[in-house]
Amino acid sequence: MFNDRREAGQLLARRLAHLKGKEAVVLALPRGGVVVGYEVAQALQAPLDILVARKLGAPGDPELAIGAVAEGDQPQSVLLNQALMAALGVSPEYLRSEVARQLQEISRRQAAYRGGLAAAEVEGRTALLVDDGIATGASTRAALRALRRRGPKKIVLAVPVAPSDTVRVLRPEVEELVCLEEPEPFLSVGSHYLRFEQTTDEEVVALLESARRK
Repeated sequence: MFNDRREAGQLLARRLAHLKGKEAVVLALPRGGVVVGYEVAQALQAPLDILVARKLGAPGDPELAIGAVAEGDQPQSVLLNQALMAALGVSPEYLRSEVARQLQEISRRQAAYRGGLAAAEVEGRTALLVDDGIATGASTRAALRALRRRGPKKIVLAVPVAPSDTVRVLRPEVEELVCLEEPEPFLSVGSHYLRFEQTTDEEVVALLESARRK
């Protein structure tokens, strides 16, 4: 059980200390992942940026992921759960509409968080993808695929908590995976934090600006 995202980030940074001085770039998944990523970036003395990924919600159940989409030069290359889509009878029209809706939200977050600045350069560097936790891993996989297209030398996925079956699925996607806790049963990411308030857009912007100044 973590007290909050800051403590989780500080504990995660200790496990990532071997990356200090390795030209690492920390990419956090907003919103909550930015709080964790900020602590990691400060400890490693690495730049901090965001990587925006969004879940594609099922018809009538937006919390059920039928896939995910992430920012990048080819955001239309979405990751889909074909078996679940077939079982739910998801129509091509619904999928197009949901992808367009999430791409619009991705664009909004990029503009709001980066303030017009370019995305961090990761080509040839160690790219460290950080979140406050992973449940199903749909958004994380989409983010990893998008990140891979940007040509990093190495991708490290680092999270405080995730279910062990999700960790097994994600491990082949990266060169290194660090997860502090793999509790069973896994109920939700928030259930493993004492304080898990929703992170606001304003907090994300403030943390990114603070990281740039430092």
